[in-house]
Amino acid sequence: MKMSGGVEWALHCCVVLTTAEEPVPATRQAELHDVSASYLAKQLQALSRAGLVCSVQGKAGGYVLTREPASITVLDVVEAVDGPEQAFTCTEIRQRGPLPTPAEQCTAPCAIARAMAGADAAWGRRCGTSRSPIWSRTSAPTTAPARWPASARG
Repeated sequence: MKMSGGVEWALHCCVVLTTAEEPVPATRQAELHDVSASYLAKQLQALSRAGLVCSVQGKAGGYVLTREPASITVLDVVEAVDGPEQAFTCTEIRQRGPLPTPAEQCTAPCAIARAMAGADAAWGRRCGTSRSPIWSRTSAPTTAPARWPASARG
């Protein structure tokens, strides 16, 4: 499955927000990850539309998580950024070409469509369970200090 680069950026932003003591501005997140501030802002907006983060206005403004990190799954972030569509869409290719299978013989999904649907469902189950939170106290974050100090807000 191929996901947009925005998914990775959004996941890392969420991990940073789990350690923040106060709102973290998008520009600070972009600086921390050395990525485009304007593109990162789009990912944060997608997370906001999905209700995973919210923007705090004002001088000390920035983004914060809207719920406990353990309740935000990888699938929540993926769907916020890339949408909930399945990775595979069957186009009934077996009914095309010089030797098409007649439509009346295609009343059930073919083996390929079934296999891909099963893989998509398994991926969704793995990334969408409470065992796949963006942050686990048993695993160290990859991009954030143990606690994000207020002085590092920028």
